[in-house]
Amino acid sequence: MRKSFFKKATIAPILLFLLFFLGQNNRLLAQTNDYVFTGTVTDRASNVPVPGVSVFLENTNRGASTDFDGNYRFTANLNPGQYTLVVNSVAHKTQKITITLGGQTQVQNDFQVVEDLLSLDEVVVTGNVVGINKRALGNNISSVNAENLANTAAVQVDQALQGKITGALVTQNSGDPAGGISVLLRGASSLGGNQPLYILDGVILNNASNELVDIGGNTQNRLADINPDDIEKIEVIKGAAASAIYGSRANNGVVQIFTKKGKVGPAQFNFTSSVKMSELRKKIDYNTAPLAWVDPFDRTNLETVPVERYDLQEEFFDTGYGIENALSVNGGSEDMRYYVSGAYLNNEGIIKNTDFERINFKTNLVLDAFDWLKVTGDFNYARSVSNDIPNGGINSAYGAITGFLFSENSINPAPNESGVYPVTSLLVPRTNPAEAVERFEFGNKTNRFITSFKLDAEITDNLSASYVFGMDYYNQSATAFIPVGNTSPNADGFARRSDLNNFQYNSDLNLTYQANITDDLSSTTTVGGTYQFQEAERIGIQATGLPPVVETASNGSILEQGETRIPFSLWGGFIQQSFGFKDKLYVNGAIRTDGSSAFGKDERDQLYGKAGISYIISEEDFWEQGIGDIFNTLKLRAAWGQSGGLNALPAFSRFTNFAPSSINGQSSLLLGTQLGNVDAAPERQTETEFGFDAGFFEGRLGMEFTYYMQDVTDLLLNRELAPSSGFSSRFESVGKLENRGVEILLRAIPVRTDDFTWNLTATYTSNENKVTNVAGQQFALAGSFATNYVIEGESLGVFYRQFYARDENGDIVLDDAGYPVRGTTEDGSSSKVIGDPNPDWYGSLINELSYKNFDLRLQFDAVQGFDVFNWNRRLLDNVIFGGGSNVGEELLGNRPKGYGSAQAGIFEEFVEDGSFVKLRELSLSYSINEPWEHIDRIKLSLVGRNLISWDDYSGWDPEINTGGQSNVRGFDFAAVPIPRTYQFGVNVSF
Repeated sequence: MRKSFFKKATIAPILLFLLFFLGQNNRLLAQTNDYVFTGTVTDRASNVPVPGVSVFLENTNRGASTDFDGNYRFTANLNPGQYTLVVNSVAHKTQKITITLGGQTQVQNDFQVVEDLLSLDEVVVTGNVVGINKRALGNNISSVNAENLANTAAVQVDQALQGKITGALVTQNSGDPAGGISVLLRGASSLGGNQPLYILDGVILNNASNELVDIGGNTQNRLADINPDDIEKIEVIKGAAASAIYGSRANNGVVQIFTKKGKVGPAQFNFTSSVKMSELRKKIDYNTAPLAWVDPFDRTNLETVPVERYDLQEEFFDTGYGIENALSVNGGSEDMRYYVSGAYLNNEGIIKNTDFERINFKTNLVLDAFDWLKVTGDFNYARSVSNDIPNGGINSAYGAITGFLFSENSINPAPNESGVYPVTSLLVPRTNPAEAVERFEFGNKTNRFITSFKLDAEITDNLSASYVFGMDYYNQSATAFIPVGNTSPNADGFARRSDLNNFQYNSDLNLTYQANITDDLSSTTTVGGTYQFQEAERIGIQATGLPPVVETASNGSILEQGETRIPFSLWGGFIQQSFGFKDKLYVNGAIRTDGSSAFGKDERDQLYGKAGISYIISEEDFWEQGIGDIFNTLKLRAAWGQSGGLNALPAFSRFTNFAPSSINGQSSLLLGTQLGNVDAAPERQTETEFGFDAGFFEGRLGMEFTYYMQDVTDLLLNRELAPSSGFSSRFESVGKLENRGVEILLRAIPVRTDDFTWNLTATYTSNENKVTNVAGQQFALAGSFATNYVIEGESLGVFYRQFYARDENGDIVLDDAGYPVRGTTEDGSSSKVIGDPNPDWYGSLINELSYKNFDLRLQFDAVQGFDVFNWNRRLLDNVIFGGGSNVGEELLGNRPKGYGSAQAGIFEEFVEDGSFVKLRELSLSYSINEPWEHIDRIKLSLVGRNLISWDDYSGWDPEINTGGQSNVRGFDFAAVPIPRTYQFGVNVSF
């Protein structure tokens, strides 16, 4: 497999270079002159200079960006003749003028640009490295630029995306310093994971959540290694109509991350330093009654004794502090541009003795080797280190928050004079939370290299080529240590070590041919091919019974040791065709074919297609002469596409596997319990979307609307088999689900003057998810304590458990003793659907106000109409544990003794409305322009994140999710709540 790859990876560049040299013409021999291009770019409505606008010569690398005063200047060595000068900005309409270069070498042109809140002239990337104008697309693609990612107090790239994109539900699963983030695009589309495909500058990234040691619901995903300060732009491809070109890995959408590049000119430095403080936003109400039951199990015995109560939350929550520094420099000549950066982050968590440290180094070099050939090299290194405190959760009984939930809070958790911590959980073996944060040592270390080599060539005036080789490698090492003589279930000590090496690369070659068939009709044809390889190797060892002071697993009693090696390869190609008529009507389509080592022999060739149409009707004469003065822009669009999903297809699932064993001391193999499937194939998604983009009042108001219909077939399920088959299950493509949704984006500039600007952005997304077919009708999702279910006709992951018996008025039925009664359905079942963790809708409201040198930004996020299962309260309210406030109400006689114990078996009680509105981001900054010689700008900023949450949830935070990136959602059990964060920063440009 590897040999075949290196042959392919070697042939591609050789063919590319042959095309380069064959395609050259005699223009290189012509006489050239040094031309100097200068001018100023201002806003047409306000006449205010516009910084950051790109001014360049079309189809060349010659150009510059405007400075703070809107001025641009660049030089270019060119042949005399006609050229097109382009003025491009994400927030403004693109302008083009034709210029004739002759003997006059000073070229002066001023421009007035018009707001374009819809960004129709923005160039977006499809097909990994192929750029296309957004106006030509029939589908919706969302973009977020560097300005929207700055001053958010987010330490992870995907965390900074919250509330900024329609159709993207971004959830922070844990409040740990590097807690995992889930990104769900247009609803769940698989039972095997729903995270999108991530691509960084053409390199396919691994964003797995590797739980090498069990620390509860705060498993990191590997985007935590990326420095957000290096990001220039993020493009989110949500639908199959766009992601079809990525084939069998794109069912869940694609997130493309583009990092900053060097610009022509002298070296420009940017230094940022910030300090952070994180704190618990609110506490859970706990038992403060100064009494305890003599016998908590006998409901009739109301005898109590006086006790002192302790707030155990004080034992493990604390204020966390952090610091972040970043320095970058960019510049270069017309022939070579560079960008170099370094960053350091150390951020403490709100759980005592937890933190996350990250060191980043990046360098990017762009070399114009010839007029027709550009070479780009990119290197990223990251080292991430976390100190973690386990919080129990699904798989383990040890941890700080787990101990809090099971503890009787009338016991002083502090150690005695000998340093021995008391047992606080009296009925089941759980950890004293004070001991967990002081004595347990868990952590992760990751070293990661992401690098790429790219060639871009203009072979002829019409034909261009691009080749990229990208590599992503990381080693993640995790350790866990619980010392001998502790209050956890592992009283004789526990140690674990697990290491993962993940190595992957992609080799992509694309050829694009652009031509004008007539004066009105243009054609763009792109042909591309890819080869991708990934190999994950994991080894682990786990032991208990440690000798005193020993922390390594190899010196204890081995409980488990193992090794896995999983290779994977994928190859494919595509052809994409687009026609444009008068730059306002576009039709495009593509076909993608894939093969993979994960597919069955007869399923190796997967074919995906897409088609789209867009029509900018507002550029017709009848429109411009009619309502064009008010209704400036209207683009109608429609698209259809297919893509595939590999996340649910386990490694080697097409084989019937054997397990090693030993018989009488002799090595042997036993047949596994899962039958192989020779027809293993990826899940398949088909989606249709319709929409429009509209602009009003000279670009001051813009609206995007999209309606989509998504159907997933061949849903992979672990189907149970009859015992007579000799096997318990087999992965089969037998399920179906669907998503239907609406996305709305509004952008407006209510006020714009010389001194004051008010920008407004609002997003709204609603999605209806339904499982339309599953084998066996229903089953529980792993990792949910059999609470989240897959049920035909219901949304994915609904809560399905016991419920209250109710009378004809809907009131809860009580027995003769006054305790609630469990209900039954008409068919005699004790369980039914009692909640849905999928929101009815979510959205955001962002206000950006600028007055002279002051900038104020407020972002409100809303997620409405979803339920949370509060496992924490199920334990806290139970009198046999005794830590919750409702147990105190029983002790005070305000409700019957043991009422919470009776409720514990009726799960409906613990399903709560999780709807919330959050003040997600609040930032205030002040800029000082050119305060001293050689200093361009100093910017001071104060940022708050997750400051306020308006909700009715009784727990710490309804946004939390112990299930992480899985399909188990709305599940709150022993997870670290999301903190309130404050940040003060200084940015210096020079």
